[in-house]
Amino acid sequence: MSTGRRSLKRNRKQKFVEEGAVHPTTDCKVLALEPQQSLQDLLTEVVAQVTILNSSLSSSESDRLAAKRAAHLLSELAKNALIVDTIVECGAVPSLLKHLKVPEPGVTKPYEHEVEWGCVCVLALLAYKPQHQQLIVDAGALAYLMDLLKRHKTYVNSPALTELLRSAANAIKNLAAGNSSIQTRVGTEGGIPPLVELFEFDDATLQCAATGALGSLAFKNDENKNQILKLNVLPTLVLMLGAEDATIHCEAVTAISNLANYSPHMTTEVLLAGALQPVIILLRSCCSTSQRKAARLIGIFAKTNSDCKVQIAQRGAIAPLIDMLNSPHAELQEVSAFAIAILVEDPHNQVGVAYTGGIKPLLNLLSSKSTTLQLHATYSVYLLAKNEDTVADIVKFGGVQKLLDGDFTVESAKKFVGSTMELLQEKMHGRVLKQLLYLMRFRKKVVQRNVALALAHLCSPDDQKFIFVDNNGLALLLELLTSRNLNKKREASMALYSLIIRTTSIPPLDTTPSSTTPQVYLCEQYVNNPSLSDVTFLVEGKRFYAHRICLLASSDAFRAMLDGVYREKEAKYIPIPNIKWAAFELMMRFIYTGTVDVNLDLAQDLLRAADQYLLDGLKRSCECVIAQDISLGNVSQLYELSESMNAMSLRRACILFLLEQFDKLSVKPWYSRLMRRIAPDVIEIFRGFLVSGIDKK
Repeated sequence: MSTGRRSLKRNRKQKFVEEGAVHPTTDCKVLALEPQQSLQDLLTEVVAQVTILNSSLSSSESDRLAAKRAAHLLSELAKNALIVDTIVECGAVPSLLKHLKVPEPGVTKPYEHEVEWGCVCVLALLAYKPQHQQLIVDAGALAYLMDLLKRHKTYVNSPALTELLRSAANAIKNLAAGNSSIQTRVGTEGGIPPLVELFEFDDATLQCAATGALGSLAFKNDENKNQILKLNVLPTLVLMLGAEDATIHCEAVTAISNLANYSPHMTTEVLLAGALQPVIILLRSCCSTSQRKAARLIGIFAKTNSDCKVQIAQRGAIAPLIDMLNSPHAELQEVSAFAIAILVEDPHNQVGVAYTGGIKPLLNLLSSKSTTLQLHATYSVYLLAKNEDTVADIVKFGGVQKLLDGDFTVESAKKFVGSTMELLQEKMHGRVLKQLLYLMRFRKKVVQRNVALALAHLCSPDDQKFIFVDNNGLALLLELLTSRNLNKKREASMALYSLIIRTTSIPPLDTTPSSTTPQVYLCEQYVNNPSLSDVTFLVEGKRFYAHRICLLASSDAFRAMLDGVYREKEAKYIPIPNIKWAAFELMMRFIYTGTVDVNLDLAQDLLRAADQYLLDGLKRSCECVIAQDISLGNVSQLYELSESMNAMSLRRACILFLLEQFDKLSVKPWYSRLMRRIAPDVIEIFRGFLVSGIDKK
């Protein structure tokens, strides 16, 4: 074989090992097989080992050695999840059980306990897959395993026996994991007492295996929990929580968690056994599994009563739980968020969580993709918002923006968010408002902006002028509006829009005429009527008849034209060069009657005419009609129109639209330029808006 081909073969073989087709530590000959041949060869190998198990049932040394090797090889293969189904399909389970029969009294077999140990190891590995659990049990495995657990009573203790007992306990643990019927069967058929008896051994690994099995049997099974409690193993489990070996305290905290979970009575028993402090200590364990289980157990303990919640906080659980909130591991975040959510149900713990630095990571979890994390976080923030001492921190760290921007998919989370916003709004007065105003004036810029954004959504209209005009809150929002950061612009747009629409004393578009000029209205029949007419206009080449007394009383512009120094005063015909006939006629109808139906098609022309002749009432009516037609496509042009015509109502409406539709308009190439250009004027518009709002109350 050439060097190139040998290298290729080695690379392919290594790739096959890395992908998990075989256990990389075994010396089985299948390791040398080509990838395309391996599955068939593995099947052949499994069949061969099962055949050996079936044909080596005697007590002879050769048969026992063959059975030992076959069981060992199958246990190595079963470490790979891809091979487990093949082992089961080849009939390995009945073959393995044949070697677990209790030997006749006084008969000593070669390789005592070693063959059984190998067979039990295979069964334990096969039971990792839930679909094989019932099949193994139905084949009679439980009776054999429980008999194995009792062998220490009739056999001399040895390392081989200890390993066998440990493997039997692990097999029961795996068989019962998540399977309620098998859990119940083990309990009713007497499997729990022999597991408890294993705690009499000095071997820590054996105790650990027994703990794991008991924990698996206790999961959501009250009958098994009560049986375990009566056998007085709980004090030992609590002592194991303090073990230096991570494997031991991990199994212990898992077992205690399964005992306490969904069982208030058992939770009380666990607490009485002294589990609280060791569990709190495990929150700082170097083993993430122990940390996770301990945090969940803290949440279970905290559900007991308010006194327990306070004790948990007093004994130092809050700080490590908050550290876990900042963990990059979602599972740790989830259980710590669960525990904190229960702890802050007690008002005494709310301030403790806030001052230990818990609010910021909780707020960060609001944007999590995990619905469970979102639910725990929204519930916690809702409870914290009930306390006046924590509101400032929620606002300071941008909590209001996170609540408004969050993508909450679970209905319960949405309800908590809505309730939180209501609570925060109720608290925007007195001491809380003073705190926030102090933060807005003297803290870092990011905090000032967060406070200004929050107050725009939450403060009372009565306080808007004081906050945003007198205390410079409006300037902070406008700084954000002109920022290069798109998210900051969006937050500012939402805040400014909320600020204005919540000033309910002033409509966004005021159509009330502001002119104090006395009016003289003739009836509609005199519009363009030569009868008694003393003024004639030329519009688009046509004569339009009018009456001087009505025009003089209508506006300062006509008064200057007809009663001042301009040449139109003596002219027989006064030309109107820049207004369409239809728009001029509507304008004159307004002058003669004080009202007119503004047509959208003529509204802009009529607005220009009203502006030219200083007809404020007509101008406001035109602005109102045009504002109702603002759209994504024309808002830029309409803002330009409002600016050139000094049409303040239309201008306000355009600004509100620009703010409200930020998400859709921010992608437009002109949007940023327009916002920068109007920003200096916006502050005056809103200042006047807020001041006039106060004056009108």
